[in-house]
Amino acid sequence: MERFTESSKPDGVHVELDGLTCEELVELVTVYLEGGLSDAGRARFEEHIRGCGGCSAYLDQIQHTITLTGRLAVDDLTDESASELLAAFRTWSQA
Repeated sequence: MERFTESSKPDGVHVELDGLTCEELVELVTVYLEGGLSDAGRARFEEHIRGCGGCSAYLDQIQHTITLTGRLAVDDLTDESASELLAAFRTWSQA
């Protein structure tokens, strides 16, 4: 069976999953949150979340991060914070 990650999933294609590891779940969180999993894929994803505290916590963290970043405006950052973030991203992209 073909498996897709969030970054390799062609537009409009539903991801079908046959069992789900923690690593696969992490790769599919964005697809799940955007409603891109098939009914069967979503059921398997949610079954894994119900039985795995670590993945459940990870999903909660991602949802919380999305909520918080949706409230963050450029004016909320100090010049120092903006500089630190830009420096971190420059370093990160070179790694």
